[in-house]
Amino acid sequence: MPEQSSEEPTEPDSSSLPDDVWAKFVEDSERNIRASAPEEPSARARMVTERLRAMDEAQARAGGGGKRRWGRNASAAPPARPEGWRTGPAPQDVNSRASGRRGRGRWSVVGVLVAAAVAVVAVDPSGALSWLPSGLGEGSGASDGANPVSGDSAVPPAPETARPSGAPSAAPAGMPTRERPFAGSPAARWGSGADAIRLPEVEAKGEGNAVNGVPVADVEAALKGAKEFLIASNLDRAVLMGAAPKKALALIDPLAVDHLAEVRAGLRRPTEKNDPTWTFSRFDPDEVELMDDVRVRGRLTFEPVRGTAGKVVVRADYTFVYAVAPAGGGDEVTRSIVRRTLELDAADPARFRVTDGRVRLLVVKSEIFNDDCRNGDGVIRPRFFTDRSDGPTPTGEARDPYDRSQGVREADRGCGTASRT
Repeated sequence: MPEQSSEEPTEPDSSSLPDDVWAKFVEDSERNIRASAPEEPSARARMVTERLRAMDEAQARAGGGGKRRWGRNASAAPPARPEGWRTGPAPQDVNSRASGRRGRGRWSVVGVLVAAAVAVVAVDPSGALSWLPSGLGEGSGASDGANPVSGDSAVPPAPETARPSGAPSAAPAGMPTRERPFAGSPAARWGSGADAIRLPEVEAKGEGNAVNGVPVADVEAALKGAKEFLIASNLDRAVLMGAAPKKALALIDPLAVDHLAEVRAGLRRPTEKNDPTWTFSRFDPDEVELMDDVRVRGRLTFEPVRGTAGKVVVRADYTFVYAVAPAGGGDEVTRSIVRRTLELDAADPARFRVTDGRVRLLVVKSEIFNDDCRNGDGVIRPRFFTDRSDGPTPTGEARDPYDRSQGVREADRGCGTASRT
């Protein structure tokens, strides 16, 4: 067996090697040395390392080894992690991300809604403004601009509690049709029918459960009677189509003999001086048909009678808008506007003679717009564009029939010149 040498290999003797082999050996040695030597960090690497170290120290100080308000020990702050150049910002706290996921989801929904609202306003600013709560931009909650989106909005303005400060804002352009009889009218946003007549709350004042000596129950009964009379005389479908207002007559106190006699006489034989349209809204069913519900705007109020204990006056101020079309067909639709103010008496039955459950009418004032002005025939006769060449022409100052900021002009009972209908 050949004998192995125990001597370690030695580097080759440069003197015994050819020049080209020795040059190759030196080149390989230098390359290996450069590859294994530690490199000094670049300036950017040193900056990133310093920033991460500072973030770790800041999180450690923020944790502080204290407790959260719920009483649990705070967990140690995790080390800061750099942002990946493809993955985007790295989460700084995994626990916070998990617990805040629901909150961020809510804010995302809000963001979508806000973006949608901005888009709607950009496309239709006037329509978007119509979504604001009723009464904003209206004089004392009284101006009633129609909804520019549809022209027949189901959202009414705020209830009227006092006399408006001005006329309603201009309604969007539009011609009334059988499908949309209130298009182009401020009444498009008004309430409909009996529900639009609201009863105010009655609170006792002074001694006892009374208002100026009138029991609260009697004041409430007078207000309710006023509402029932308005419904029976201006909203009852049969009465509107020419029937006798039997329910309204039954509500009047039979002790008011003279008043009842006068009203009944006007219904039997209307005259210019005693026209039932001053109190009751009635149309000729042979001439027109009523479209949709009646639009209503107004208020009921009450106050003590000064200088007279045991009496309270109830006041009603309402405007009724009737959309009508020619009987038997026809595409044209027009509107007649009737405004009525009533004063009724509420008295203490212990001091004055009254009939329980009946109303005592003290004053009735009316204005009617879009009538042919033939007073004394007992019905309202709306004028259509197709027949305005016939009959008398209204004279006088044209006024806005929707303007409730002024009182009723008695001179215009039965015929008012309207600037718009």
